[in-house]
Amino acid sequence: MNTHDPHASSLETKAGTMPPVVAAGGEDVARTFDEFFRSFESYRQVNDARLAEMEERGSADVLTLEKLDRLDEALDATQRRLDDLTLKSRRPARGGQAERGQTSQAIEHKAAFESYVRTGREQALRPLEVKALSASSDPDGGYLVPEETEAGILRRLSEVSPIRAIAGVRQVSAATYKKPFSISGPQTGWVGETAARPETSTPTLAELSFPAMELYAMPAATASLLDDAAIDMDAWIAEEVETAFAEQEGAAFVNGDGVNKPTGFLSVPRVAETAWAWGSLGTISTGEAGGFATLAPGDKLLDLIYSLKSGYRQNARFVMNRRTQGALRKLKDGDGNYLWQPPASAGAAATLLNFPVTEAEDMPDIAIDAPAIAFGDFRRGYLIVDRMGVRILRDPYSAKPYVLFYTTKRVGGGVQDFDAIKLLTFSS
Repeated sequence: MNTHDPHASSLETKAGTMPPVVAAGGEDVARTFDEFFRSFESYRQVNDARLAEMEERGSADVLTLEKLDRLDEALDATQRRLDDLTLKSRRPARGGQAERGQTSQAIEHKAAFESYVRTGREQALRPLEVKALSASSDPDGGYLVPEETEAGILRRLSEVSPIRAIAGVRQVSAATYKKPFSISGPQTGWVGETAARPETSTPTLAELSFPAMELYAMPAATASLLDDAAIDMDAWIAEEVETAFAEQEGAAFVNGDGVNKPTGFLSVPRVAETAWAWGSLGTISTGEAGGFATLAPGDKLLDLIYSLKSGYRQNARFVMNRRTQGALRKLKDGDGNYLWQPPASAGAAATLLNFPVTEAEDMPDIAIDAPAIAFGDFRRGYLIVDRMGVRILRDPYSAKPYVLFYTTKRVGGGVQDFDAIKLLTFSS
């Protein structure tokens, strides 16, 4: 039962050969968004044909499966292009508008910093940082970038780092952020208007600690780039470190072991939801090792959703990688409706059972006992701690004729509310 679809043929041809992004205009975003919807419609038609073939013959035709795989690749490629275009459209334009509203000291710092980056002259930069009582202003440790540049780096990271975009974020000036929490809570109860008030017991407090670890990137520049006055060095540095920081952060926030890096939420002890206790994340099992159950596979997703308390569900979302999301695209409910739905507008997230989906490539693939799907209110569940200050050390010697810029920031992270995140494990 192979049906030919004209959209499917054209989209299959494009799979893997999507043209590079050259502009971020609204017209490009709208065109790519329309293409994404056409791709999903073709995907649904072919998947419906696959399901019909399995019903009739017990297995799907090989050609249908190949076509579905090609459409899946086309859908992913279009989604990536749409994400890139949307991200580019959100970036502020370069130019003199950035200096508006800045103090004279900030403008002076920016000019001195640019001189240091371009030429290595630090005479103007050193006294400014000493005056600001900066603890990171020595030549061995590098110099603090201007506040505007630091804000630009953090803004870019929040747009391209999937977990940072949905987690709670706090800036601190100390090396470690400590957060107290109540284990038992205060004693409470009901009393009559004239009855004696019994003395309440003191709540039992414990402490969560979030140390900020050093993260670095080392972009390189040519002499011609540094001599080019038209290049905005602040924007160049932010763009160069954006991807490196985002990739390292993304991996640590998911799987980090806490040794010289943040503690990822998948590194927290896991227990079955029925035995959940503070300090661990509750899990729901699919009932099938390495996959979903054959009958009513979406029921376990509903169990995962309702394992979360209602106060957390209001801002909850799914987190998974692209391959897991591809598997979920094929699932339907009992009425034949797809559980996964494409984004309603450019820049919006796809939804699964009406909850938004965040793609995090560091999440594990579907495999035996793998916690491949997380669900929860990550704003309340996971905390990212940024220590104020991004430093740069200019190194013109190690990789001649290139100039290296050793860029460091300190960041920590960990689960702050163990009841706000639940995991779906693919186990029997």
